[in-house]
Amino acid sequence: MRIAIIGVGSIGGVLLGCLSDTDARILCVSRGQTTSILKEGLIMKTPEGAMEAIPSGRYDVFDSHWDENEIGQIEPVDVAIISGKSHSTNELATISKKLLDEDGLVVSIQNGLGNVELLANRFGVERSLAGSTTHSAWRSDEGVVNWSGRGSIELGNLNGSDANGKSLELVGYLGNAGLNPQWSNKIRGVLWRKLLINVAINPICAIVGVRNGTLAREPLLWEQAIQTMKEAELVAKSSGVDLEDLDIEQCLREVVSNTSENRVSMLQDIMAGKKTEIEVLCGAVVQRGEEFGIPTPMNQMLLALIKGIEDSVNYD
Repeated sequence: MRIAIIGVGSIGGVLLGCLSDTDARILCVSRGQTTSILKEGLIMKTPEGAMEAIPSGRYDVFDSHWDENEIGQIEPVDVAIISGKSHSTNELATISKKLLDEDGLVVSIQNGLGNVELLANRFGVERSLAGSTTHSAWRSDEGVVNWSGRGSIELGNLNGSDANGKSLELVGYLGNAGLNPQWSNKIRGVLWRKLLINVAINPICAIVGVRNGTLAREPLLWEQAIQTMKEAELVAKSSGVDLEDLDIEQCLREVVSNTSENRVSMLQDIMAGKKTEIEVLCGAVVQRGEEFGIPTPMNQMLLALIKGIEDSVNYD
């Protein structure tokens, strides 16, 4: 199987590092400094502390800023996995469309809501998969991918169908790569559960400038996180999303404990002067809350604060 990883940041780097141990033929789509680093090879630190060097000969690299004529010279791929920032989904979908075989699959493993719906409009529901991961990772300024915690990857189709054909083959490759893939027939609920965690942790840690573990040690921050999460839970249930028997406080406590030393991606983006994903996190909760007449004051406040921070810097 030929697999393209569109956006090789932290999670994209983990996908690359793990899939390089399989017989998959891998194409990396990146830009700028990341492209230069990948041409020299990928360095990945595993959760157990081992340093792995993946030689550049194990994959191909394509710079998304190259001339479009060069895309036509690339062998089509069977699967395009989009792991870049949500605010670039439209651009990354356009690149994916030019790279994919005519019956190829496109997969979103991104934060927030709306990504897979955008892909479904471009590629059709049958060819578009939603994904969510509990693997945690961060990338250093030198480009080293630090895989800080093992988890799983859940994949599914918006229509709730079973895995078949290329989707089943993809699950097999991810399994061989040690990424613990799971197929879900209720992927909307999976995406919302991930969103609840993200709105509770990301913006608060980004604004205060702390690692995840601080939330559990500071009662006021913890209460803010829980209230933000409860708003999103109410909006999800009003949207008809099945969250099953989710205990939000227990779920948040487990995630914060397992990722206590992590700096969330939103904090990393702010520190680097980059645009955040607040619009598809708190922004999505606020928008859907307005549609159902549900007040979301905590999410509104966090959205406004992060947007204010963004407006104060020249982000990429």
